[in-house]
Amino acid sequence: MVDRYLTVARPGVYESEIKRSRFRCALAPAGSQEAAEEFVRAVRKEHPGATHNCFAYVIGPDGRLHRASDDGEPGGTAGTPMLQVLLGREVRDTVAVVTRYYGGVQLGAGGLARAYGGAVSAALDATGTVERRLLALLTVTADHQRAGRLENELRAAGHAVREVVYGAAVTFHLGVPEPDVAAFRSWLADATSGTSTCATEGSAYVDVR
Repeated sequence: MVDRYLTVARPGVYESEIKRSRFRCALAPAGSQEAAEEFVRAVRKEHPGATHNCFAYVIGPDGRLHRASDDGEPGGTAGTPMLQVLLGREVRDTVAVVTRYYGGVQLGAGGLARAYGGAVSAALDATGTVERRLLALLTVTADHQRAGRLENELRAAGHAVREVVYGAAVTFHLGVPEPDVAAFRSWLADATSGTSTCATEGSAYVDVR
């Protein structure tokens, strides 16, 4: 199983003009094929007058599910270069749609491939990516007296603190790499003089910022 991968940090749009044709790349996170297809439909609905709405998406940590469409451009000149950028930059759970408004100047096969692939690459640079890691999900409970210092230490150590809930005690929901769980439990016992509890709630991919 893949223990980490990159995904687009947020939805974003990047526009460029090449020989009077306008290329607009819309990117979005997509956790499933259905979500990716829905995003493609939404962009097409937003730009019904565009010459082409080409797309590519990669779904799943291993990138095994992927699809691309030239949407009327010559075969292999649009969707494939877009997909190659996503795969080459190891971006997963991401959909890209490049909308082209034709400007009257032919670009040729090579020019089209560079334009479509370049639009996706530039959009990724502009939007940014985030690392997603497979982490064990832990619930740590501490008393109020120790909670503030413990939270500071958890964050300073780089642990993915997902949520902090204040009640009769303070509960931290966090992620820790599977191989580090035993060492984390030992560190927690020392840091809180054995007064905190730690339970495992399974595992999940978590954004690491």
